[in-house]
Amino acid sequence: MVTDTIRLKDIKPVLSGYITDSRAMLNPSSIPGDEEVHDIRVLMKRSRAVIRLLAGHLDEESCQREYITYKEAGRILGTWRDHSIHRKTLKTIRKENKAIFSALDSNVKIKELLQKYDPPAEVPQEVKEDIEKINDLLNKSAFRLRFYTLDKLDPHLLLKELEKSYKIAADSYLKCRNNSKPELIHELRKKSKDFLYQLWFFRPLNPGVVKSLEKRLETLTLNLGRYNDLTHLLAALEYKYDNPDNSPELNELAVIIRNIQDEYLEKVWPLAYKIFCPGQKLVTLLGFKLLVI
Repeated sequence: MVTDTIRLKDIKPVLSGYITDSRAMLNPSSIPGDEEVHDIRVLMKRSRAVIRLLAGHLDEESCQREYITYKEAGRILGTWRDHSIHRKTLKTIRKENKAIFSALDSNVKIKELLQKYDPPAEVPQEVKEDIEKINDLLNKSAFRLRFYTLDKLDPHLLLKELEKSYKIAADSYLKCRNNSKPELIHELRKKSKDFLYQLWFFRPLNPGVVKSLEKRLETLTLNLGRYNDLTHLLAALEYKYDNPDNSPELNELAVIIRNIQDEYLEKVWPLAYKIFCPGQKLVTLLGFKLLVI
């Protein structure tokens, strides 16, 4: 039951924690592992979502500056992750399709992607520079954050920004449901994650309902992410269906990958419809009407 007075989760210390945790995982004397890279990228996505949520409390210049900071940090980290994801994805597919991979044993691209990356004994200079750049970006952001006045946030403005994120995600769903291009599906994933990460701060308003919605959004974005990984895998293989030089086995592998993508989308659409059905109101979805701090 929703009471007359409910306190939302504090935002400033959470955002500060995202930055602190990210910096703690970055050390110029060692190359971050796959897990650290993944975790920091998630924290940067969460940080961007928080800045969007605070749009009604910060000036536009500050919002843009922090958003670009977190986006740049995530972009740099993303370049370290692609090969690892491609390798894991291909290995998973190979388990169920050994005959095809045996026939494609001489395929140069597949060989490259399946090759295990052995980190060098010493951290390459370019990696050190990237780590130092990310640290510098986050240090400056952490310093600026100390001076933002965020101790008396207007809950109605916060809810307005959450509703805006919901509407953007719902519009993205409608677009890609009518035209399921990979770039539109990727956009739905990004906008759904924004909404998911912002939603966490509103959990006290209706814990059971909000937690349930968070779980559904996590499942939705997980399947969209797996679909997206397969799209990037096909790009990394440089596969073109109309290339006359394609072997039958390579074409079959591409079809298998497309079939797996279809399976992920079959899990996505029913969930997405329930969450982002056209005409549905956010307050109805969340099950509360009163917002007082």
